[in-house]
Amino acid sequence: MSRVVIDTNVFVSSFFGGNPRKIIDRWKTGDITLCLSRPVVEEYVEVLKRLGLQDEKNLEALLRLFAQGANSLYAAKTPSLDIVRDDPEDNKFIECAVALHCSVIISGDKHLLSVKDYMGIKILTPKEFLDSR
Repeated sequence: MSRVVIDTNVFVSSFFGGNPRKIIDRWKTGDITLCLSRPVVEEYVEVLKRLGLQDEKNLEALLRLFAQGANSLYAAKTPSLDIVRDDPEDNKFIECAVALHCSVIISGDKHLLSVKDYMGIKILTPKEFLDSR
């Protein structure tokens, strides 16, 4: 089972279908292990609330899955890295991936995607990830 970090833009897009939804479905069925850290989960929730999804049943179900630890790993501590210079906020995804020995970060963010590979961690678009499986 692959350990993956999912960037917020892919995570949020999953609520609207397409390849991001297919990736989240793979997590829910246990095909992949979602790797999380506190900063990553906080950003997920913040963005979903900003989009007005705080009352959505999907968000509640998702937070329950996080709380139960379903097919997920949580990093209690992550290293402090300065890899994504054009958008330092994106470093949290690489930090989480390093801490939990992930093989892939799935992202649609141009700053993260420009890194391509960090310490053997591939940074792929949702389509690239699905095509590689």
